[in-house]
Amino acid sequence: MKTYQQFINGKLTDSHSSEWIEVENPYTGETIARAPKGDDADAYAALEAAKKSQKAWAARTASDRAGYLTKMAAAIRAKRVELATLLAQEQAKIIGLAQVEIDFTADYFDYYAGWARKYEGEIINSDRYNENIFLFHKPIGVVVGICPWNFPFFVMARKVAPALLTGCTIVLKPSSNTPCTTFEFAKLVASLDLPAGVVNFVSGSGKTLGNTLVTSPLTDMVTLTGSVEAGQEIIAASAQNVTKVSLELGGKAPAIVFADADIDLAVKGVLDSRVIYSGQVCNCAERAYVQKSIYEKFLDKLTDAFKKVKYGDPFAPDTVYSSQIDKAQQTKIDEMVKRAVAAGAQVVTGGACTTDNGKGYFYEPTILTGARQDSEIVQKEVFGPVIPVLPFEDYDEAIALANDCEYGLTSSVFTTNINTVMQSLKDLNFGETYVNREHFEGMQGFHAGWRKSGIGGADGKHGLMEYLQSQVAYIQF
Repeated sequence: MKTYQQFINGKLTDSHSSEWIEVENPYTGETIARAPKGDDADAYAALEAAKKSQKAWAARTASDRAGYLTKMAAAIRAKRVELATLLAQEQAKIIGLAQVEIDFTADYFDYYAGWARKYEGEIINSDRYNENIFLFHKPIGVVVGICPWNFPFFVMARKVAPALLTGCTIVLKPSSNTPCTTFEFAKLVASLDLPAGVVNFVSGSGKTLGNTLVTSPLTDMVTLTGSVEAGQEIIAASAQNVTKVSLELGGKAPAIVFADADIDLAVKGVLDSRVIYSGQVCNCAERAYVQKSIYEKFLDKLTDAFKKVKYGDPFAPDTVYSSQIDKAQQTKIDEMVKRAVAAGAQVVTGGACTTDNGKGYFYEPTILTGARQDSEIVQKEVFGPVIPVLPFEDYDEAIALANDCEYGLTSSVFTTNINTVMQSLKDLNFGETYVNREHFEGMQGFHAGWRKSGIGGADGKHGLMEYLQSQVAYIQF
């Protein structure tokens, strides 16, 4: 069994706490590692190290800082198979998707390294003669990154890469469910010549270590990927110091299938967007709206596709998804489906907890019909392989139903009519809309939610700007 240490001020070091986080392989139920359950002292040490190193780090050129991101990418690629195997074990992610996450993370570091010579300030026209107005972008300072358990390695890079490239330093807290690959990355960082304190990794409870990181006056920005409830707690905790927050929270993405859509393409898009990583993805299609004239045909094809989904061992080549992250998540999904049925919904396929020959916390691929628009199963995030399918009459009803939600992260539209596409893009109130494809963003885009799905965003140029603050200089000569 692996035992991990905190990574603070450039060194792997024992936690000040004597408590441990036991990391379970959700598929086998075995404890595969333990990570420190850090305390306030760990949080303070990491923040102080980040604060102490930040000015010198920001004084380096952007291209110099980018060189370290390139080294990180190379270090990941050198251990890509080992990292993917560990990722698949610590979170029951199928090995193919785990390998994609590891490789995508390496590419992500390289991508942001490429921004070193591209992000820039502005020269603004003045109303005065003999005056120039310059707008500079400067690093915001010390960043606290809090990561989720569903894409722990990639989201780590999503926070570390832009922070370092812009001249910020960072303290990153991985999820207690999935700290292993992050701490393996810490070991790789320890082998580089990165200045001490620029990157720090500490694990522990969100209520103790996490709260200290967020409420400290040393923290200049908090970036969280997590639930709405976690985001609300971060907002409240950061209020005292008016600390900037960037939050990617939950989603309840609608997929709208119009009568003129390629039905097979739509079925594939909805299926791929619902069962990826057991449905435990914030931008997954969580509800489907299908025009009445093709509703039965679409439902039949989607049901057939759901019934063919192979779930089981994450290392089996034909497995589409594996276990939920833990028993609590499985129970949450099951209880939501049971409440939906009690409220009048019908299970078309699936609808039950299961195992793979006694292993794992599985939930069957599930389709529901007959759910009301105002019901919990249509309005609240399930985070599992479950989708309610509802009919609609015309365009206006489809858009109204899709927008009728407290979330606003992603959405999708299936149609062969370009006018419907363009009108939908104007009318849908979501940070992302996918057209005739599955829900899955690119690193060069901007992953940002509306309403309760978050504040700010990540990826691309605009994700980079999250870590910068402006200074305007009025220069008269």
